[in-house]
Amino acid sequence: MASNKSLVPEAKEALSRFKMEAASEVGVNLKQGYNGDLTSKQAGSVGGQMVKKMIKAYEDGMK
Repeated sequence: MASNKSLVPEAKEALSRFKMEAASEVGVNLKQGYNGDLTSKQAGSVGGQMVKKMIKAYEDGMK
């Protein structure tokens, strides 16, 4: 069964900052806590930006 618990609890704050940074880069105004008022397009653009940045960081680390 899937769990929503973080394997590394200390990473929660870093992921939150990362999400806020990605949101500001794509022009989505996130607030702390619940953001259920976002459209699917807005939420997807934030997630997509996060993935792009993670892939770039991985690729840069391979060089």
